[in-house]
Amino acid sequence: MTTLILGGAGFVGLNIAEALMASGQSVVVFDRGAPPAAFTDHHASSGRLTVIEGDATDPAAVAAAAKGCDTLVHGAAITAGAAREARDPATILAVNNGSLVPALQAARDEGMRRVVILSSGSAYGEAGYTHDALPEETPCDPIALYSITKFASERIARRLGELYAVDVRVVRLSAVFGAWERDTGVRDTLSPHFRMMSALARGEPLVLDRAAVRDWIYAPDVGAAITALLSHTGPRHPVYNISTGQTWTVLDFAHAIAVLAGTTAALARPGETPTVRVAESRDRAPMVITRMLDDLPPVAHPGCEAAAEAYWAWWQRFGPAVAG
Repeated sequence: MTTLILGGAGFVGLNIAEALMASGQSVVVFDRGAPPAAFTDHHASSGRLTVIEGDATDPAAVAAAAKGCDTLVHGAAITAGAAREARDPATILAVNNGSLVPALQAARDEGMRRVVILSSGSAYGEAGYTHDALPEETPCDPIALYSITKFASERIARRLGELYAVDVRVVRLSAVFGAWERDTGVRDTLSPHFRMMSALARGEPLVLDRAAVRDWIYAPDVGAAITALLSHTGPRHPVYNISTGQTWTVLDFAHAIAVLAGTTAALARPGETPTVRVAESRDRAPMVITRMLDDLPPVAHPGCEAAAEAYWAWWQRFGPAVAG
């Protein structure tokens, strides 16, 4: 099986590509820029990786990349903050929603067996702060442009899937961090976990502006879940929350990393400048993962310590070359 991953050079896309290749499948990573050289070098000998640079809103380019592919993952997106929303809403809408049309048309024309749409827990919008937990049936109330486009992408893709007779499944990803994350210029909300690794690379202690509790998920676990969903013969649900079922704080993670790195971690004292800032100012409720547990494999790194150890090991091997 060969899977086309639109937006595949982003860190989530690269983790999906790795999981697919580890399962013996081939991938076409399609993005406006190439993956890090460390990624392509690491997988060059597998013969399972094809990289194509192109625009996900270009129907001809997407159609050409889709030739011979059996499944498709749509992950092309601009994760915009407020400043980018005000400055360039047209591009955000064109990429996050407009690229769905060439993607679904290519899937239809190639007779693909399944398309997976990468949505986000941000699609719940304000509901994430007014509910104690978030099952997929929770009425969404997106406010920010990124959240609006993610929620809209779910509906657009499912509608086109019906019209084109393409099996479309949507996944709402929880707060993802980890392997292959870097500043690509299209994500305005880099994870605090990446920020703390960058702080360590600069020789700084881990001083956080706030603790930030959430159901964080390590990126390779997302890759494993998407790989399973792509090959599932009969998934029962149109939308799946992808998360761990556990919550912990960035401060918990910082303490775990500090032990591994031989440094310290703490919240900033009054007047002290943080070395690690958390982009989100509020703590969203955790997502309910009953559907995921019914149909997909359990997460390999659900707890803080396991995720920290895995990310630290990855960083020692690839981090400096990838993050710069």
